[in-house]
Amino acid sequence: MARMIYRALEIMPFGTNCYIVASEQTRDGMIIDPAGDAPKILSNIRELDLKISLIVVTHTHPDHIGAIGNIVEDTGASFAVHTAEAETMRRYDFSQFTAYDPTLKQPPQPDRLLKDGDYLVVGDLKFQVLHTPGHSAGGICLAGYGVVFSGDSLFNMGIGRTDGPGGDYNLLISSIRTKLLVLPEQTVVLPGHGPKTTIGQERRSNPFLR
Repeated sequence: MARMIYRALEIMPFGTNCYIVASEQTRDGMIIDPAGDAPKILSNIRELDLKISLIVVTHTHPDHIGAIGNIVEDTGASFAVHTAEAETMRRYDFSQFTAYDPTLKQPPQPDRLLKDGDYLVVGDLKFQVLHTPGHSAGGICLAGYGVVFSGDSLFNMGIGRTDGPGGDYNLLISSIRTKLLVLPEQTVVLPGHGPKTTIGQERRSNPFLR
C-alpha cells in the first residue's frame, strides 16, 4: 500500500505553509504552494532525497507562488493550477514581487489546468482535486491518505479572507461545507497558513461554520 510522507515549511514574510509531499517507497514527490525562499525548499528536497515531478498551487495569490520559477528551473517539474487561476496569474506584474524576494523568477505558464474531481498522480500516490472557490475563483484543496491540503480555504479555527478579487464569503462557506466538512472527521487539515487541525475539530468548533 502506498504511503505518503510530507514536510511543512513556513515561508516568510507571509508565514505561508509550503508542503513537500512524496511517496515513502518511490521517493517521487510534489511541492504544494512554493511560496518563496527557493533555497530553503530545494535544500529540504535534497535532504529528503526526492525527485520532484510536480508543483501545484492551491491558488495564485502572490504569497503562494514566489518560488515556482526557481523550483521548475532546478527540478524540471511540471506546474499545475486550477483553470480559473491561470488567467489571474497572467495579469501579474512580477517585478513588483522582487521587493520581497530579489531571487524571484517569473513562473512559467502552467503545464496542466486542473478542474474539480481531477486526480494528481505522483509516483504511487494519488490525490483528488477539490475545487473550493470563495477565497479566490480557482482555489483548490488536495485530498488523500488521511489528509487534505486546504490552501487558504480552511484554517485552524478560521477561513480564508474573502475581501480580495475573486472573493465571495457565501461561496467559500458553501465550498467548505460541501467539499471539506464531508470528509471523515479524523482527516488532518494542512492549511496554507497556521497550524494543522482536523475536519472533526473544525466541524465542531470553527466559529465561522456554526
